[in-house]
Amino acid sequence: MTAKPIFQLLADSRALRELIMRDRARPAYHTVCPEDDGVPGDPNAAFYANGRVHLMFLYHCEGDGFRFGHLSCADLLHWHRHPDALIPDALDCGIFSGGAFADDDGTVYIAYWSLKGEKLETCNNGIRIAYSRDIAHDYTHWEKMPEEAVAATEHGILTVTEADGTVRHLPAADPSNIWKKDGFYYLQAGNLPVLNRYGREGGTAEYSGDYTELYRSRDLHTWEPLHRFYMRRADNGWTAADEDAMCPCFLPLPSSPEGGKATDTYLQLFISHNRGCQYYLGDYDRANDCFLPRAHGRMSWVDNGYFAPEALLMPDGRQIMWAWLPERREDEAKRFGWSGVYGVPRSLWLREDGTLGIAPIAELRRLCGRMWSEASEVRSDRLLMEAEFAARAPASMDVLVSPDGTEFVRVSYDPARAALSVDVSQCGREGSRRIETAPLTLTEREPLKLTVFVDASIVEVFANDRQAIGRRAFPCCADATGVRLGETATAFRAWEMDYTNPY
Repeated sequence: MTAKPIFQLLADSRALRELIMRDRARPAYHTVCPEDDGVPGDPNAAFYANGRVHLMFLYHCEGDGFRFGHLSCADLLHWHRHPDALIPDALDCGIFSGGAFADDDGTVYIAYWSLKGEKLETCNNGIRIAYSRDIAHDYTHWEKMPEEAVAATEHGILTVTEADGTVRHLPAADPSNIWKKDGFYYLQAGNLPVLNRYGREGGTAEYSGDYTELYRSRDLHTWEPLHRFYMRRADNGWTAADEDAMCPCFLPLPSSPEGGKATDTYLQLFISHNRGCQYYLGDYDRANDCFLPRAHGRMSWVDNGYFAPEALLMPDGRQIMWAWLPERREDEAKRFGWSGVYGVPRSLWLREDGTLGIAPIAELRRLCGRMWSEASEVRSDRLLMEAEFAARAPASMDVLVSPDGTEFVRVSYDPARAALSVDVSQCGREGSRRIETAPLTLTEREPLKLTVFVDASIVEVFANDRQAIGRRAFPCCADATGVRLGETATAFRAWEMDYTNPY
């Protein structure tokens, strides 16, 4: 293949930039995959080093399969793109989801799902590890270990025969973040057997329900399967039998949104392909190397519109998470030159009542510019808003409202059902236009306090530091920039947000 001359490359770059800029749905301050086909767009392998947060992102490069792109920043807001960290080569024809670990000597390791062939279901796609010691250049250069960490015997599954003749089919896909304990390294593998042997084939009880497999290594080269890291309990109704457990991320929770010392409670983030992002709170049994869930929650309810979580412990003790907000526009990458966006980073912590605290990171307020105190005056599609509503009263707030009032996204709360909803059914004709509803129980005298982010095609809602919903919306009207408050609102402020994306 003949390389393009430099002037043609520059012209192509300019044409792509202009195509991207013409898309009214492109967010201004949410983190986006820079260009190309971002599907599936998962954030992956976050780590902190040299004063910077690093975040990999899964994207599909046309004609070359899936890769790990690489972003970093010093402020959680303005991201710098590095050369792609992991690309297809003689060892992999594609790179899929995984997690990272920064060791004591500064070496960073990425465990990832290694794809070996175009027909994925017929290939023995297992787990591989890459590493970088390129501290001086912000981890630009990466090397893959020649041997597989987990050599799968079929697509994402390792079949082993025990000494007594028992045959076990172990998860061998979507490795978690690596952690270190007592001289050993540990990682979880996401549970593909549920989909392959239960969801797709009718399966057996042995492979039903969410769980993960734990692997251990002395040297990060040779890994041994230990046992299931946690088990689904069928008697509590938390998850369904056909839900898998992929994209796992396992970290201790701090006691406040500002971080500080970690608590003894651990958070297990994961997704099921059927229902999207969810989590467990529980105890890490260090003696037996297993996780004991004691509470469960979801971050996506009606579909998988909040997907593929990735979390990181910051030096100040905060636990920060990202997740993918799927586009769901037809041929979006070809039409608009980009695809793939992440929800605003969330700070997660253990509340005093033992539940999960959820709030947007404080750094986002640095982007606040012009302020409004009256909803009727707001005209913008890149906003941070705060609104408070009377206790025990229904509440509503419309955003992305068209001038004639017929097009809008409605945020509402029903105290009788203890339900917080985001309804995008009256906004545009593209994307998933379903109503998402999350549980939210307030005390008798507790007002509803909402923090709402609007960013072109994104509406994210945080409520009372313990619930959050994110949805995509694609208005038809170019002037759908208004805000409308319900009668029970008692306070309101809005700020126009500055741009962080390069274009």
